[in-house]
Amino acid sequence: MSDNGNSDCLFCRIVAGDLPADVVATTDRVVAFRDIDPQAPVHVLVVPREHHGDVSVLAAADPALLAEVVEVADTVAHDLADGQYRFIFNSGPRAGQSVFHVHGHVLAGTQLGWSPA
Repeated sequence: MSDNGNSDCLFCRIVAGDLPADVVATTDRVVAFRDIDPQAPVHVLVVPREHHGDVSVLAAADPALLAEVVEVADTVAHDLADGQYRFIFNSGPRAGQSVFHVHGHVLAGTQLGWSPA
């Protein structure tokens, strides 16, 4: 389910400008900002302005918006790192999702290892 915002949602409040964030890129439909607990030298969250619970909900509701989220992630990785990056969506609490507004993590700026959870 999507809506134009949720006053209880942390990312809706950031998108609305009600909470501060280190914004690194924006479009009419997407905002990218630095993670407050970075796991790599470049760790940016890319979120649609519209509230969607997770990536599968977004994909079903608005595939073009999901494509724009990916485009912004690629731009961020090229602007802030060397264009080599990992783009991760966590879907559900057991997968590590803690804010239930879809967001992708751009991780870059170092050699990224692989460790299955």
